[in-house]
Amino acid sequence: MARKVSIFALIFLIIVLQLCSYFNPCSASNGYNHRKSKDYPKLCLKSLARPASKIKGNPELLASVALSTTFFATQTTSRLLKDTSRNNSLKPNEVAAMVDCIADLSDSVQKLQMSTKVMDEGTKNNDVVRVDGSDDVVRVQINDIQMWVNMALEEEETCMIALANMNVKGRVKKGIRKRIVKVAHLTSNALDLVKNFALAHNK
Repeated sequence: MARKVSIFALIFLIIVLQLCSYFNPCSASNGYNHRKSKDYPKLCLKSLARPASKIKGNPELLASVALSTTFFATQTTSRLLKDTSRNNSLKPNEVAAMVDCIADLSDSVQKLQMSTKVMDEGTKNNDVVRVDGSDDVVRVQINDIQMWVNMALEEEETCMIALANMNVKGRVKKGIRKRIVKVAHLTSNALDLVKNFALAHNK
């Protein structure tokens, strides 16, 4: 039994890695002109390895789990930055940079929360699964999810740009950047998975 589970898990991880590596960007024909996101296969593989047995290669569940993982990671990072910004040893310019990043991340968390909520409701009620060319309501929902995740990614990248332009050096900047880069990469992967799910159900 254990051997069968191991073989299944290995096959699933290979499939996920391929999915994370070869996504096509979503076209503007669905009502929203998405930017071309980048994918990060190793991070994608790592973040989806644990729930592998539940996902079973289902594009909808892949997108749903990726969104939830990204939402919680971004929310945690936002809280950590808020706690760090209260450190009395920080210089004014360091605090200013963190405040800007916190504002950007708060907006990102909000967009990801909206996306996760709509995606989870569709998964539980089997609404999103019944996507077809005539189901305009569901197509709008998927389009909204893609738009919100795209906006979340933009907020995270704005945070990194603001941080880079600030005169912040050493441990503080390195620690902040490491966390922001990770959530940005998770968000980019989630966006690709949502696009892949949308494409799979619009063929």
